[in-house]
Formats: sequence, C-alpha cells, structure tokens
Amino acid sequence: MAWGTVLMGLYQAGETAFPIALGLIVEHTMRDDRNLGSLALSIGALAVIITTVSLSWRFGMRILQKANTTEAHRWRVKVAGCGLQPVARDVDLKSGEVLTIATEDADQTADIVEVVPMLISSMVAVVVAAVALGLADLRLGALVMVGTVAILSVLSVMSRRIGSSTREQQARVARAGAKVADLITGLRPLHGFGGNHAAFGSYRKVSAEARRQSVTVAKVNGVYAGTALALNAVLAAAVTLTAGWLAFNGQITIGELVMAVGLAQFIMEPLKLFSEMPKYVMVARASAERMALVLTAPPVTTPGTERPAAGGDLDIDGVSYGTLRKLNFKVPAGEFVAITAYQPRAAADLASILAATVPPHAYDGVVRVSGQEIGDLSMEAVREHMLVNPYDGEIFAGSLRTNIDPSGTSATVAEAVEASMLTDVVALHREGLDYGVRDRGANLSGGQRQRLSLARALAADTDVLVLHDPTTAVDAVTEQLIARNVAKLRRGRTTLVITSSPALLDAADRVLVLDDGAVVAEDTHRNLLAGDEAYCLAVAR
Repeated sequence: MAWGTVLMGLYQAGETAFPIALGLIVEHTMRDDRNLGSLALSIGALAVIITTVSLSWRFGMRILQKANTTEAHRWRVKVAGCGLQPVARDVDLKSGEVLTIATEDADQTADIVEVVPMLISSMVAVVVAAVALGLADLRLGALVMVGTVAILSVLSVMSRRIGSSTREQQARVARAGAKVADLITGLRPLHGFGGNHAAFGSYRKVSAEARRQSVTVAKVNGVYAGTALALNAVLAAAVTLTAGWLAFNGQITIGELVMAVGLAQFIMEPLKLFSEMPKYVMVARASAERMALVLTAPPVTTPGTERPAAGGDLDIDGVSYGTLRKLNFKVPAGEFVAITAYQPRAAADLASILAATVPPHAYDGVVRVSGQEIGDLSMEAVREHMLVNPYDGEIFAGSLRTNIDPSGTSATVAEAVEASMLTDVVALHREGLDYGVRDRGANLSGGQRQRLSLARALAADTDVLVLHDPTTAVDAVTEQLIARNVAKLRRGRTTLVITSSPALLDAADRVLVLDDGAVVAEDTHRNLLAGDEAYCLAVAR
C-alpha cells in the first residue's frame, strides 16, 4: 500500500502538472524572448511529465492490484480456517453464508487496499490544483478547496444510506446462498418424496428478497453517482467561469487562464475518484463487519490440551442428552461392539456426543477415551485417536483415491477398498482409484457413496472407530460381506457400530440394546434373537 500510494500520488501529481505546464508554455510564448531552445525545453518537460504519468500509473496499479489480491486471499484463508477448525465457533451462520463471507465479503473488504491509496492520490491532485490556482488568484484556490469540502460533506451523508443498504443486501444474498447449499445437500431426498416444487418456491422467495434489495442498492448507488457527477461538474464549471471572468478583468494572464481551464477539466477525474471513496469504504466496512462475525466468534467449547494413550477403551458414564437417559456402557480396547437403538433419535444423539459435535458442558455425565475425560483432551488429539463416521458422510469433488485418503498418507487404502466392497467400483473404471468423482458424489449411486465413505473411515486406521449406519444403502449380500470384512480388518482395535443391520450385529463380539435412551439388554446377536422378542422384531429382516 505504501509503495502503491507513492506511485499513484506521483501519477496524480503528474496529471495535475500537465495543464500547469501548458499554462506556463502559453505564458512564455506570449513574451518577446521566445526561441527554439525554450520550445525544446518545453517539449522535454512535457515528455518527462507524460513518461512519469505513464510509468507511475502502470507500476502503481500493478502493486496495488497485487496487494489487493494477496489481502483478499489472506482473508479467504482466515475465514475458511475458522470454519475448518475442529472446534465449531458460536456463530449463527449457515455454511452457505460462511461461503459468501469467505468469497465476496473477503474480496470487498480487501478492496480497501486499493481505495486508500486512490483516496490519498486524489487528495494530492486536489491540493496541487488548489495551490496552483491559488498562486494565480487566491479566489480560485479557495473555490476549489471549499467546493471539494462541500461535495464530500454531501456525499458522506449519502454514503451512510449506501452502507446500511449494502449490509442488508449482503445478508440477504448470503441467506440465499445458504438456502442453495441446503437444497443441493437434500436434492435426492427432495426428488424422492416430490418436494421439488416446494423447495423451488422456498428458494424463489429468498432469492426474490435478495433481488429486491439489490435493486434498492443499485438505485441508491445510481443517485449517489449522479449527484457526485453533477456536483463535480458544477465545481469545474464554477472554476472555469471564475477564471474567465478574472482574465476578462485583467486580474490573471492568458497563460493562467489556460492553466485554470485545464485544471478545471482535469480536476473532475480526481474529484470523481474522491467522491466515490466513501461508497467503497462503506461497502468494505459492511463486508468487514460480516467477516468479524466469523473471525471473532468464540469457540463453542474450550478443549483441553492432553492426548489419549494409544489403543485405549471407550467409556460412556451416566450420559444424559436429548433422548439419552443416564447411559452407561464400556467398550474395552480391541473389542468390536454393536449398538442397536429402538429409537433412531437416540442413535443420532449418541453419535453426536461421540463425534464431539456436542460440547461436554451441554450434557450430563462423562465420556472417557483411554481413561481420560474427553473434555480434558485437545480436539486435534481426539480426532486423531477416535473417528466417528456419520451415516451421511460427505463426498468431495476429486477422485476415488483423494476421497479415501485425503491426506495421501494412509498405508491401508487397498485393505479399506476391499473391506468396504468398493472393489467393483474401482474395477468398473479404467482409471481405477483415480476415477473422477463429482461434487457430492453426483456420478455415484447411493450405495457407492456410502461404501466410499466407509472406505475413507477404514483407511484412517484410527485406534477407536465409530460407524453410524454404514450399510443402509447396500444390498443384503454386500452388507454381509462388508460386516465380515470390517470385523476382520478391525480385529484387535476398538470398534463401535451403531446399526440395526443383522449382518453387522452378528459380526460384533456383543450387542448393546438401547431403549428409551438406556441400555436394556446386552448379549451376542444370536442369543438376543433367541431370547428377546422385542429385539427380534426390531432387527430381524
């Protein structure tokens, strides 16, 4: 910004110097002592001014645009970093709104990097013009300064309206973006139960609100731009007419008149830039305030700093949350345990607590990993030690390989592919694991997406693995093979599967039955089938 400001100030000074130099040349040519040497000197001076203007603009704008782009990138990374932190922030924004803030608002905030140097350089041009005109006649210099202050006073009042309108527009556009993100996420279910038209109507309403506000902002901006242009033109005309009147009365020379008329024409451009600055500042400020919602939001919880021991067990001690009622159970290190819940909500609540998406202070009881309370552990350590794979795991644009092993460090990709029965998908395409996957797995079936998500969880090879309904979208034969493969691959490591799948329940060392948020039965799958009628009705297919 500093170098850009210097160069743009030099550019505006050079632009201002051009009509001043023309006035001096005209003044000199009207004298009796003019000669070819003076003409050559004048041409050389104009060449220096033009070269200075050209080079300072070229390199000044290059520096400022690079600075603007760099700053926008830095803000995008910061906002994205906040959104990707293991601990969520306490901010009432949807993912689509955060996306808008990380893109449009980051760009508009970074525009201030160009706005400030342009503002300073425009001030330089106005000051140089006022001084030059003041040397010719104090009334001309005073007219420029007073006129500039009056124009900026009027426009500063109008810019406040732009700021409030822009903030509302940005909020509505962000809400429309969030609505789009939600609809895309739920597109397949919407198709399934015929909710397309209702979803379209919902988005249309939000989008129409954003459009109406955008039209309002455009009108305000139009009035602002028209007013600024009119006021600048009035000032330029006033300077020109005043200079003509002074020259007519013999109070300034013809050369000074030429200079004044040239400056009156030139000064409209820096005044235009000068008058547009409040609008840009207000827009940038509105965007900066939205970014601050994300960047300054406190974390939902403050995690500890300790790390769990390798291997380890999983202990749920008296947990009450949502539909869970003083839930107690323990999964010793190396055991494969399955949980089936008669109420699906209880399964979802348990998965949320184990995934640490619910902060420890939000529920009663304690969750221990390797004998240590989860609240005492750093969130990064929890994520490395225990992976909770949700039933609706996201699929990302890329390839099968990058979805299975995002970090590129897993040594068990082949085993994970085989265990999740993803081998047929890999074999189906000539590219194999490098087969391209579209955003959200749009070119994969529901069962293929679910197996791909399972392969990613298995490839992570964590000490503790929690799977939530990993086979609901696959056929019974494939489900049977997956159950056996998962049990074999995870042998000797702690594994918890929350499911109603008979195949997975049968593959587990033991099964815990949840009813009304508490464990009501515990045994092997086959023993429960033989002796528990309620269990048999719930899981038998």
